[in-house]
Amino acid sequence: MSPDYSIQLNYLELMMDLPWNEFGEDNFDLARAAEVLDRDHFGLEKVKERIIEYLAVLKLKGDMKSPILCLAGPPGVGKTSLGKSIAEAINRKYIRISLGGLRDESEIRGHRKTYIGAMPGRIIQSMRKARQANPVFVLDEIDKVLGMNVQGDPSAALLEVLDPEQNSTFYDNYLETTFDLSKVLFIATANNLGNIHPALLDRMEVIDIAGYLIEEKLNIAKKHLIPRQLKEHGMEENGLQFSDEILERIISDYTRESGVRNLEKLVAKMIRKRASQYVRDGKLEKEIKISDLSKTYGAPIFQKERSLDNSVPGVAIGLAWTATGGEILFVESVINPGKNGLTMTGNLGDVMKESATIAFEYLKTYAKEFGIDDTIFENTHIHLHVPEGATPKDGPSAGITILTSMISAFTKKTVRPKIAMTGEITLRGKLLPVGGIKEKILAAKRSGIFDILLSSENKKDVEDIKEHFIEGMTFHYFSEMKETMGFTEVV
Repeated sequence: MSPDYSIQLNYLELMMDLPWNEFGEDNFDLARAAEVLDRDHFGLEKVKERIIEYLAVLKLKGDMKSPILCLAGPPGVGKTSLGKSIAEAINRKYIRISLGGLRDESEIRGHRKTYIGAMPGRIIQSMRKARQANPVFVLDEIDKVLGMNVQGDPSAALLEVLDPEQNSTFYDNYLETTFDLSKVLFIATANNLGNIHPALLDRMEVIDIAGYLIEEKLNIAKKHLIPRQLKEHGMEENGLQFSDEILERIISDYTRESGVRNLEKLVAKMIRKRASQYVRDGKLEKEIKISDLSKTYGAPIFQKERSLDNSVPGVAIGLAWTATGGEILFVESVINPGKNGLTMTGNLGDVMKESATIAFEYLKTYAKEFGIDDTIFENTHIHLHVPEGATPKDGPSAGITILTSMISAFTKKTVRPKIAMTGEITLRGKLLPVGGIKEKILAAKRSGIFDILLSSENKKDVEDIKEHFIEGMTFHYFSEMKETMGFTEVV
């Protein structure tokens, strides 16, 4: 009847159940591992390559500290499901715990046995369920863990778990002894690295997963989404036919996302429509037509890319990165008599406003080199506008586009047609590299622009993109802004 009896019994049962020296046998067949990863996920080459490297080293050495991988990317790109595929590929148990909204440090480290209702932390509990000391452990939404609060700091408690140098002696308060986590393959997932504690981020090997391109979404829909939805809706044997043209229309007109979640919902909606028709009439039209899209989904949600008309002086085409992929961006400048200097409109963020100010000051300093009378600024007012004012815009990458637009307005020369540009500018006249190159290039390609102006330092980013995605495109690299002006302007 002693209350200590149940406490001691639970403690001893936990100690007996934990896999102290029980290891699952890894499957070192690299060809099979690659086959499983390719079967379940299209693309994601960097992640697959890292897993194959890990398996190869493990096979040669027989024992090594497992890496702590952090898959970072937008929602719906397959970060969580990738953990399951990795576990199957290397023949290990799969464990997943969601850290979203976790605010209690005891959830990680457990409670001391002196408390009534004390329990071990979720790490130790999961190891008990796995019955293996080397599972694949997915820590989902690690960027949603709350920081310091009245219940401790769970992100600080994770530091020991996710440090390959320390986690061989992980201490759980309930266990009151150390447990070896060094053989566990931890995979963390996150949408925004900026929300993760810097010390925690430093302990992980970050693998960026970019949003999918239209071509990649097309393949994912054909290989994974459509077969899965046909099976789930009992239409597997009837085999509806989605042509490439239909899928491209759905992707471009009805979804604007990095992942494929909305695409799968729309595919499911079309299949449900056909399923109800089949049950009601006993007939089934297998081929999906263009006219079916508006009947099922309504009018297209997203308009086609805007007309690429920059035949007027003062208009330049830039490239922007968004969480849903790349987009083209128009920058317009007009000059009027006045003494107010520079006005900016178009819902611009602070960094983008700074880029406009830098461009204007640089232009005033080097006006003569561009054939502009430097006295004109005394009685001239310039208005800079980026259309679609309802959409917030920020970042330094529009710097070169803003400068080109201003010079075009002052010189009355139009910018070369069908050329898009991206790059940060400095007051010294340097063109600096920017991010999101892959998404920006694909946005230009969708819009029928095949000439891209970039910083010389962005050449390595272009070389990382598969050749068939950039086929037919020409890239022009510059490191000085003066060089770009001679290239972009025409009379």
